Amino acid sequence: MKKKIVLALGGNALGNNIREQRVSVEHTAHILTDLIEQGHHVVVTHGNGPQVGMINLAFETAGKQGVCEAMPMATCVALSQSYIGYDLQNALHNALQKRGINKPIATLITQVVVNPADPAFLNPTKPIGDFFTQEAAEKLIAAGENLIEDSGRGYRRVVASPQPVDIIEKESIKALCDAGQIVITVGGGGIPVIQEDAKLRGVDAVIDKDWASSRLAEMIDADALIILTTVEKVAINFGKPDVKWLDNLTVAEVNRYIAEEQFAKGSMLPKIEAALAFAQSKPGRVSLITKLETAKQGIEGKTGTSISL
Repeated sequence: MKKKIVLALGGNALGNNIREQRVSVEHTAHILTDLIEQGHHVVVTHGNGPQVGMINLAFETAGKQGVCEAMPMATCVALSQSYIGYDLQNALHNALQKRGINKPIATLITQVVVNPADPAFLNPTKPIGDFFTQEAAEKLIAAGENLIEDSGRGYRRVVASPQPVDIIEKESIKALCDAGQIVITVGGGGIPVIQEDAKLRGVDAVIDKDWASSRLAEMIDADALIILTTVEKVAINFGKPDVKWLDNLTVAEVNRYIAEEQFAKGSMLPKIEAALAFAQSKPGRVSLITKLETAKQGIEGKTGTSISL
């Protein structure tokens, strides 16, 4: 059965720099083409954690040297959407051409409305950019910057991560998808904007791409949301002798596991919550969490962790 799918690419699908990204997206495009070849209507979203951090740091450094002004975070997100979309478009075009599939591909610069009163603005938590040693991080913190230790890998800058409220270009995305085009959109969670009277204004934040993808999937009436990560399935008791890998979950089961704090707050929990939000938004909608390499088998019901009513 052909489905309308929103597929949220994880960081491992993009690499950590331009060279790695161009290698990674070729592999990613091959797997996306498997889904497209089956006749599914695919909307692709992606993260931008390393990329937006590098852009922000580059302009910040250039600004300190008097070369140009520092770039607002919203503009950095827009820049990351463009160059990641460019690489994904090219890789997908080449992969489709190899199989004789002629489908238009469009990257859409996407603005996502957030609430200016969102409490996330008072507590920045979203890691971006490169890793720093503890010594370097302490100096930056002393200078007034926000950094946190990130999963034992070092320290990273953090910015606010408010919840997505609306997607300005949702009708354009839906029209392109319904016309049979492949759409790359809501890159990096979308450009964060707030509404002031009849105007939109960018704000310093990075929206979680899984939450933005969930909101998008709901708005364009998708059949499925696939959130790609580094594991084939979600687990409870992860890292323990009695670890249990999960297959098909109901909304009630997911809520119970969340209440038991089975999912790590900094990694799997946001994915679970975003998947849950879409799955419970309408009967018949399914969320799937799996890794890139098993996405095709996951759609076929052969692997991954699915969530539905």
